[in-house]
Amino acid sequence: MPQIILTPAQRKVHRADAHHLDPVVLVGGDGLTAAVIKEVDSALKAHGLIKVRVFSDDRGAREAMLQTLSEQLSAAPIQHIGKLLVLWRPLPEKAKPVDEERMPGPRDVKVLKFSKRGGQRPEVKLVRVLGNQRLTPGGQVKRAKVLKKSIKKSAL
Repeated sequence: MPQIILTPAQRKVHRADAHHLDPVVLVGGDGLTAAVIKEVDSALKAHGLIKVRVFSDDRGAREAMLQTLSEQLSAAPIQHIGKLLVLWRPLPEKAKPVDEERMPGPRDVKVLKFSKRGGQRPEVKLVRVLGNQRLTPGGQVKRAKVLKKSIKKSAL
């Protein structure tokens, strides 16, 4: 899988976003193992932008790890500073489950209020109507169900 190529401006934006992040994956003395690559892949799927800390003193080995990770996981190498590697891959689209029994939510309705004088334009109001409400012919929002009053409270 090829690595993602970014422009310097895009890389700069991702570098700024990664500034406050903590390393998610730590690479020990064994280097890049299959388990480490799998963990980096799952972190990229979950977060998109990650930091990886490498406990190796060899700068060339760290750069090789950055290139290997970006090529194998089809990610973009963002930054290599010290022992930290920053990788980015766009998050996959999550499929939203469709619930057939779900009722519609709030809706916005335009209400026209005509003036008593005939020559003026009608006043347009945008009203949000919730699921338990209805709109009267006069343009007012009313509850759909009338709440029953307590007999004890009405006796007082």
